[in-house]
Amino acid sequence: MTANIRRVLVVADDLIWADRLARLLAEAGARPARAKTGRELERELVCADAVIVDLTARNYDPIAAVERSAKAGRRVLAVGQHDDLALRKRALAAGAERVFAYRKMHEEGAAVLRAWIERSARPVEAGA
Repeated sequence: MTANIRRVLVVADDLIWADRLARLLAEAGARPARAKTGRELERELVCADAVIVDLTARNYDPIAAVERSAKAGRRVLAVGQHDDLALRKRALAAGAERVFAYRKMHEEGAAVLRAWIERSARPVEAGA
């Protein structure tokens, strides 16, 4: 059984980060989609294979977005400030696989996302 990521929903209300993440995803081989509010997340989540949530949003509750996406069975990554450890821990507890600092995504984003997508394409072992 394989779990292929094809369409990744970028949940970000900051235009610059939404554009950057969408470009990085396309470069990594995924088809990006976008949402900038909780309502748009609900509408787009149905067609998404995975989700990336910007944790510094103001137009939606980022922890609720992580939790909603994870409960819907989607793989979730989050991006945020490197020094906000409390928020990073909350995102992980809500279901994010990893939380990457903005700097990491800025410097190595395409490689990070490509590795994440490729990891999901590997066969899943029974009981793993």
